[in-house]
Order: sequence, then C-alpha cells, then structure tokens
Amino acid sequence: MLETPWVPVLTIVFLLTGLVCVGDLVIRRRGVPRDQAFSDAELVDINHCVMSVAMILMAWLMVDGPVAWAQVAIFGILVLALLPGYGRARGTSERVDVLGHVTQNLAMIWMLAAMPTLMSELGVGGGSGHAHGVAAAGAEPTPTPAWADMTNVVFVALSTAGALWWLYRAATTSGHRLHLLSYGVMSAGMATMLLLMNV
Repeated sequence: MLETPWVPVLTIVFLLTGLVCVGDLVIRRRGVPRDQAFSDAELVDINHCVMSVAMILMAWLMVDGPVAWAQVAIFGILVLALLPGYGRARGTSERVDVLGHVTQNLAMIWMLAAMPTLMSELGVGGGSGHAHGVAAAGAEPTPTPAWADMTNVVFVALSTAGALWWLYRAATTSGHRLHLLSYGVMSAGMATMLLLMNV
C-alpha cells in the first residue's frame, strides 16, 4: 500500500519524467511528415510518456481486472516495438540503453499483473479499483507467496541497476543529459513503487 506521503511525491516524479519525454517528442516531430514512421528515439519518448501515465494511475488507484490487462498488452506491444532498436544501436552504451527500456517495460508488466498478489497482505487484492489506502471491503490479509516476493526482488534489483546506469550515463555523457536523468528517475521510482507495494 502506498502511504499518503508517497502518493504526491511519486505523482510529481512521474509527471516530470513524462513531461521531459513529451517535450522531446514534440521537438523531434516538428517539420517531420505525418506519415513518417517514428524513430527509435521517438518510440522511447512515447514509451516513457505512456509509462509515466500508468505509474501515476497506479500511485492513486488499485489497478486490476480489464484495465490492468489492457495495460499489460500495451506494454507488451511496446516491448516488441523497442526490441528492433537493439540491432540499430551504435555501441555498447546504446545497446544497454535499449535493454534498459525493455526491462522497464517488463517491470511495468510485472507490476500490473502482480499488484493484487503483492498487496494481499494488506487486505488489498482482487478489489474493484479502490485507492491504495482503502482495503477492499471484506478482504482478508493473506501472506504474499514466496515466489511473488522473490520475483519482486529481482525487478527491484533490475530497476535499481537501471537507475544507476542512467545516472552514470547522465554524469558522463555530453548530450541528452536531461533525458538520461529522467530515465534514471523513472527507474528509481519504479523500484520504489515495487518496494512499497510489497511492504
């Protein structure tokens, strides 16, 4: 469950990461023919815009049922859209970046699919979209399965590694530092959300 102090903090964090990518996408698409396909960089921007919205939604609401599975499908499609960029990446750093974005999407899919299970100890799960601060009526707290705890630890570790990678890139790269920093902040926010959901 997300305690009240975390909800506005994470909302601001994900709003800022989304705005960075919206701004970049608008700049990149200026003067580009509307029928021209999105570049790899533009796909990353779109991916992070969608991810920011989804993370804000999850900060405020218990997302389950058709809404959650629709988002799982969207992030699955985005994974498939991002993967070809790995072959077009120039150098090791860019390839690691692509893998980082794909891993973020996989973490999103896990978060969406596992939210009811991870929050079952709080009596929240299988609910109907209540805010995190309100347990579903009549729901009984049940221990989170060990496999779910372990899987969550893996995604927390991957998200933390992604945050450290992009913060390192932002500190050592001459260009696109704001973008790289926003990716790092997004990964750190995801790791925080996963931890808070599993407390």
